[in-house]
Amino acid sequence: MNISVVICAYTERRWDDILAAVTSVRAQRHAPHEIILVVDHNPALRDRLTAALRDLVVVPNTHARGLSGGKNTGVAAASGDVVAFLDDDAVAAPGWLAAFAKHYDDPAVAGVGGRTLALWPGSPSAAELRDPGHPLLNAAVPAECGRRPGWFPAEFDWTVGCTYEGMTPGPIRNLMGGNASFRREAFAVAGGFAEGIGRTFHRRPLGCEETEFCIRLRQRGPGAELVYDPDAVIWHRVPPERARFAYFRRRCYAEGLSKALVTRSVGAQDGLASERAHALRTLPRGVRRGLGRAARGEAAGLGRAAAITLGLAWTTWGYAVGTAAVRRPPRRTAAMAEARR
Repeated sequence: MNISVVICAYTERRWDDILAAVTSVRAQRHAPHEIILVVDHNPALRDRLTAALRDLVVVPNTHARGLSGGKNTGVAAASGDVVAFLDDDAVAAPGWLAAFAKHYDDPAVAGVGGRTLALWPGSPSAAELRDPGHPLLNAAVPAECGRRPGWFPAEFDWTVGCTYEGMTPGPIRNLMGGNASFRREAFAVAGGFAEGIGRTFHRRPLGCEETEFCIRLRQRGPGAELVYDPDAVIWHRVPPERARFAYFRRRCYAEGLSKALVTRSVGAQDGLASERAHALRTLPRGVRRGLGRAARGEAAGLGRAAAITLGLAWTTWGYAVGTAAVRRPPRRTAAMAEARR
């Protein structure tokens, strides 16, 4: 199974992180077919990476600026049977690609995603993680590291790009984009990632490009199966500013806005199926657990219960605002309709 690995990069501020990500892919037990670095409209970074990593494929994003455009560029450049995506501020465990590869013996499997653990503030630096023998990358039982804020609920780890409480191994609606792989044929069936959805240069931390793609893939190829395998482990860096409540709140609101775009594309039934289950089952359990811990003397338990409640409220509010914006006719169209009345 030939697996092309695509890493999308956009800023020189992540130079050490990018090199750590590349080193972790080079150290895979299942060797990558190729490593493709897609640079998002940053010629200086592209030239620097080309000079430093001559054995890699370094290409500029030829699509719209943003993560979706970068991924589409990477898919077009890839020649492997499978295309895997790794965030530029993440490192993969040595068995990451091997865990993906074993599932593709089943022809029904169109995509496989893995477990993303957090590198909270206080974790080893990117320079340290450029050593493929680092204990974190080779732990018998992989775990997050660093200092998780006491108030931060595991049910909302998706706000920092990590696997969240409530995900279970096996078939899943959608994969998480920073730790995912797809057969090349999947892109012929579903098309590329929607370039009007997801992370861009916009100040809001938007997302969901992989959610929309996965749902569209399953709608157009009803037999396509997506699988979550926790053995496909990566660690994703959480900078200090993303471990604060202000970012948590902004990310929740932005997720609501993004989900409005997803439902416009694929419909609310499929677009919100997993979210309904998470909100109705996993989040109430998290609140009860937090309150129970608080009753036993752990003050942070109350903070987690409050964060779950506020996070759900801000996400719902973002979805309501996004849905209203999506349904609102363009100003010119509205003015013309008013003039015809």
